[in-house]
Amino acid sequence: MSAGWWVLIGIGAFLVLVAIYDVLQRRHSILRVFPVVGHLRYVLEAFGPELRQYIVTSNEAERPFSRNQRRWIYASSKRQNSSFGFGTDADFERSPGYLIISPAAFAAPPPEGGDPEDWPLPSAKVLGGPRERPKAFRPASVVNISGMSFGALSARAVESLNAGAALAGCMQTTGEGGLTPYHLQGGDLVMQFGTGWFGARDAQGRLDLPRLVDLVEQNPIRAIELKMSQGAKPGVGGMLPASKVTPEIAAIRGVEVGKPCISPSVNPEFSNVDELLDTVERIAEATGLPVGIKSAVGDARFWSDLARHMDGGSRGVDFITIDGGEGGTGSGPLAFVDHVGLPYRLAQARALRAFAERGIQHRVAWIGSGRLGLPEESIMAFALGADMINVAREAMLSIGCIQAQRCHTGHCPSGVATQSAWRQRGIDPALKSARAAAYVIALRREITRLARSTGVEHPAQISLDHIEVLEGDVLTPVAQRFGITPGWAVPVEI
Repeated sequence: MSAGWWVLIGIGAFLVLVAIYDVLQRRHSILRVFPVVGHLRYVLEAFGPELRQYIVTSNEAERPFSRNQRRWIYASSKRQNSSFGFGTDADFERSPGYLIISPAAFAAPPPEGGDPEDWPLPSAKVLGGPRERPKAFRPASVVNISGMSFGALSARAVESLNAGAALAGCMQTTGEGGLTPYHLQGGDLVMQFGTGWFGARDAQGRLDLPRLVDLVEQNPIRAIELKMSQGAKPGVGGMLPASKVTPEIAAIRGVEVGKPCISPSVNPEFSNVDELLDTVERIAEATGLPVGIKSAVGDARFWSDLARHMDGGSRGVDFITIDGGEGGTGSGPLAFVDHVGLPYRLAQARALRAFAERGIQHRVAWIGSGRLGLPEESIMAFALGADMINVAREAMLSIGCIQAQRCHTGHCPSGVATQSAWRQRGIDPALKSARAAAYVIALRREITRLARSTGVEHPAQISLDHIEVLEGDVLTPVAQRFGITPGWAVPVEI
């Protein structure tokens, strides 16, 4: 044979060896699913900063998460250097609503002893404390993992996130898709129920309270969340495509195999605030757990009505998760995704205002959700009255998501949002759980450092005076921009 043939054989043999290595290794999801060709992604990523000086986009241009934001999450989850060199490339004066955090002349000293990763950051409030629920507790982490259902996410993704929650000492919300074995990897749970009541429903799709009580008694469920609506698609319910409704998912949810699984747009248990609170109290009395709601924000009358009904003190929710309109979803109508529901900052301000005007905002633990998994956005949420934040897409990024935006197709290339067995195998839960935990820990550490830079010890002590919003060359106080009276969001517990 000629030398040319031997060269081709050598190249072919090399590529075969690379393919074998890629399929067998466990560190990189993309390479396990797309051997050999997957290396192109890392090559392009490595030379991205240089290439972008001449072509494509800037580090801040992409959405929903910019290249810089994704880089911070990836580096944090891998315990790599997450610092940025040569100063900021943000264009302050052309970035509407740009946050400016005011550093104190005398910053608060760091917590005593231990590595920064070990700094505790529990919630400022006891969940269920004001209403004296029998199983009230103080969450150990102000950063927790948001509700993402098995079915929308793959089994290995759910398993990785729950094991990561256990490692990081935080909680994971189940999503409305029911409780699965993949949620039982050691992490504490917030059990979420949507309009379909998956996991605790009867044959007619209504709440089966005895079944719910059994579920709580047999599993590490610390609280229950009733999903009123989702920030990214309020008012339209949800739908898991037929292709994702496997026999396993059908058994967990109590639906038919191979048919679209519908979460109705309305809840069969309640249609007004009075009925909602009756349902909340019925569940809390039966389980002893704190019970809250998750909702997008629009009609101000709902929030004023809820606050009015709770003002008497006999009934009430223990926590409210505010889901901003910029939150993520597997899929949804474009008009709803883009235009229905307030963005988080305005949503939090509107809901809090209804309670603060009656002086009862401290009876509720406020949880922020909707692209808050970055340190500066978290600090803004705390300044607006949040006691904790939930992270979803950022947690997905930490375990390998590459923002391909194919969540609704079943063809997620990283194996995070798919039921394809081949694509899922790219996720090694043992490794990815460590990355999820590292990301949560890094976020808590940065939140702590930012809070202390303003002179306070806990992020819940961040006030509206600590943050301003830059519009062009004009600074606007947060209180003025969002119509919040100073003092409304100050916590009563630490």
